[in-house]
Amino acid sequence: MQWQDDAIILGVKRHGETSVIAELMTRTRGRYLGLVRSGRSRSMQPVLQPGNRVDVTWRARLDDHLGEFRIEPLQLRAAQLMETATAVYGVQAMAALLRLLPERDPHPHLFEALDVILDNLTDPADAGELFVRFELAVLDDLGFGLDLKECAATGLRSDLVYVSPKTGRAVCRTAGAPYADRMLALPPFLSAEHSKAADSESLAAAFRLTAHFLNRHVYEPRGLNENSTRDGFVQAALKALDKAG
Repeated sequence: MQWQDDAIILGVKRHGETSVIAELMTRTRGRYLGLVRSGRSRSMQPVLQPGNRVDVTWRARLDDHLGEFRIEPLQLRAAQLMETATAVYGVQAMAALLRLLPERDPHPHLFEALDVILDNLTDPADAGELFVRFELAVLDDLGFGLDLKECAATGLRSDLVYVSPKTGRAVCRTAGAPYADRMLALPPFLSAEHSKAADSESLAAAFRLTAHFLNRHVYEPRGLNENSTRDGFVQAALKALDKAG
């Protein structure tokens, strides 16, 4: 068995004296693990860093085997990702999100989104908003997508300011007003009727929104704790956005 694909390094683990088990997000085959022989060598260590985009060839005798990777660099951006806290935490937090998905389950749109976000993690104006949209995409692929296009009560597509914490559906101002203290805020930048970029207040509300549904539908049912790198990214993104503003 053999295939070739573009991939992004998510992480590595030592295996024996000289090799590693590499975890990749591939373009067409989802998250994959494979053995990289001599992966701890001086030439391979800079390549096998989280965030780098690589060309990978996978080989195994049978399809369900771990298999071996042969990896060639395409875009080495790990050094740049070490320059800011948003990037350092961001690449780890997105890798943790992708680990919520089944291994070898194709999600090509998430690969594309990851690739774009990694190129923008050092920009505080974009990093937080892109990360929130990535979380929403992961929730959608897990079967818990939010419906933010129209009011759950009236069907209106305007003045959407709330999200029901139970259903994940948007609610307009009039319909949600009597229950405002129990509703989650819908940040304007996530509403189809607004094109304004996120500020620190709306970004913080967006982080609370996605955290609620990740905890409700994913972490708590699986007995998992929220990954600490997400908290680090949230704090770094908000701090960077406040400083930039």
